[in-house]
Amino acid sequence: MNQTKIGIINVTGYAGVELARLLYQHPRVELTSVTGRSTAGQRIGKVFPHLASVDLTIEVELGDVELAFSAMPHQESAKEVIPLLNRGIKVVDVSADFRLKDATEYLSWYGFTHPAPQLLKQAVYGLTELYRSQVASAQLVANPGCYPTGAILPLAPVVKAGLIEPDIIIDSKSGVSGTGRTVNLQTHYSEVNEDASAYALDGHRHLPEIIQELKLLRPEQLPSVTFVPHLIPMTRGILTTCYAPLVSGKVAAGGKGKEEIRELYLDFYQDEPFVKIVEFPPHTKYTWGNNLCLIHPTIDHRTGKLIVISCIDNLVKGAAGQAIQNMNLMLGLPETTGLEALAIYP
Repeated sequence: MNQTKIGIINVTGYAGVELARLLYQHPRVELTSVTGRSTAGQRIGKVFPHLASVDLTIEVELGDVELAFSAMPHQESAKEVIPLLNRGIKVVDVSADFRLKDATEYLSWYGFTHPAPQLLKQAVYGLTELYRSQVASAQLVANPGCYPTGAILPLAPVVKAGLIEPDIIIDSKSGVSGTGRTVNLQTHYSEVNEDASAYALDGHRHLPEIIQELKLLRPEQLPSVTFVPHLIPMTRGILTTCYAPLVSGKVAAGGKGKEEIRELYLDFYQDEPFVKIVEFPPHTKYTWGNNLCLIHPTIDHRTGKLIVISCIDNLVKGAAGQAIQNMNLMLGLPETTGLEALAIYP
């Protein structure tokens, strides 16, 4: 059976190296080319000893591949992606460079003018649970951000059904790997250990992405989203808690209302291999190393508010795993191929 040749641009970041780990074990593709400017010419197993079995040298330029992942930082990624698209190569972009449909948002939130605004309409937002058919036929997929994945999936069923008011609060807590591998005082061990902190209170870059997708789920209602991310002293994982007032009269009171909400979520995600509705508040450790999103919806009847909790591994379902899920669809493979691993415990 022929295997599709796959490449990774910037394998040296956390998302890139996680892609390499997962793709090496994938039975239907072959990882044939990886790039990394600062480590070019070195064996990937020397730079990342846990990948010692991967027989590849890190290159400056991507070799001959049929599909490429770009794990470059925002703004830099688009410059790499555009030439690949012009050559007819399929691309999954793990950066933010093609997620937003409004080009002016890039100047507001990312501080640069988008070099190819015409591609923003072509790019498919790679949240497969919402855009599966579009992803399958796409040449360019914009892999969702980690925080948006952990926020949109738990909110999508109730937003689409019109069960909540537009005033939504999203509280997310992320492990330190979400900030990347670049050395930074804020993520230095002594600064992060035994500490927790909120940041980006004036607006996180993932906020317009969240608003964009929630609005598309129910165009007649513009969501008003308060999003506060937090950094906590763990390596992997995002725990997100979403709060929103229920629309009066739409959901029954008491235990019946909770059961109605649970059934709504079970129906919405009944055929989704990587979204599980659980009966208990999930822990981030339950998704450590796998591609699952665990969701627990409930109601605070004292205040009339929906509370829905989600957990993902920010490097898997929040980045590399979701990117491979998109790749599988783009290549006509079973969506779960190479992603069936269970979580690592403890």
